[in-house]
Amino acid sequence: MRGKTIVITGATSGIGAVAATRLAEQGARIVIVARDRTRAQETLRDLHAANAAQAHVAFYADLSRLGEMKRVAAQIAAAEPKIDVLMNNAGLIASRNRRTEDGLELMFATNHMSYFVLTLLLMERLRAAGGARIVCTASEAHRRARLDFDRLQEQKGASGYGTTKLCNILFTRELARRLEGTGITANCLHPGFVATRFGDDAGGPLRAGIAIAKRLFALSPQEGAATMVYLAGSPEVAGRSGGYYERCAPAEPSRAARSDADARRLWELSARIAGIGG
Repeated sequence: MRGKTIVITGATSGIGAVAATRLAEQGARIVIVARDRTRAQETLRDLHAANAAQAHVAFYADLSRLGEMKRVAAQIAAAEPKIDVLMNNAGLIASRNRRTEDGLELMFATNHMSYFVLTLLLMERLRAAGGARIVCTASEAHRRARLDFDRLQEQKGASGYGTTKLCNILFTRELARRLEGTGITANCLHPGFVATRFGDDAGGPLRAGIAIAKRLFALSPQEGAATMVYLAGSPEVAGRSGGYYERCAPAEPSRAARSDADARRLWELSARIAGIGG
């Protein structure tokens, strides 16, 4: 990874922070997208401790808001001549249906639309790298979901989260199809159930349930980050695209996640919502 530029969202805690540090240790220059400036500065200190030879940098945005997604993508594109790896990792779970200023359900906006918008608006920088990789954090929670396009943003809690993770896999599937022949690959992963800050803001019984589960059987962030690091740099996956990975190995997602028709329909809907071409 020496000399490569990696853009990663959700890198100020949990598996994102661990993956960013490991990739920095391997020689990469890390560009993080964060909302919280204090945590971002702490992450940058860790990255410089891991690799002081690279000029790691942070950009700031609320990735639940379409305008912020577009603004930060434009800032990164203006600052970075090439991007070797884009890691879409930002995500949250909410116990109730919350709407953003764009009228989007909060989890759908953050967990899916930010992946879609950043990827499309940074595509020229990915093309400039030659052989770039796109890595999206999904989840086994997708197995409990089915896409109902009439109710796509009406769910909440675990069911709504599972729907957004199904969207991640379908987005990756359609993205890989559209990138065939370009040299850019797109893969997604299940990191495992990891003991991180994830779910701390969920509220109510959902938050309590997640906290108990973390204590009983969650993986460490170091274990959870392994597949992210693998997909970002391993020569074993060079040229492979459209896959879903778990524990650094290919896995088969649910039948719903393998629907090419739903993948295309989701892409077209996302492009309309974002107001950008596909």
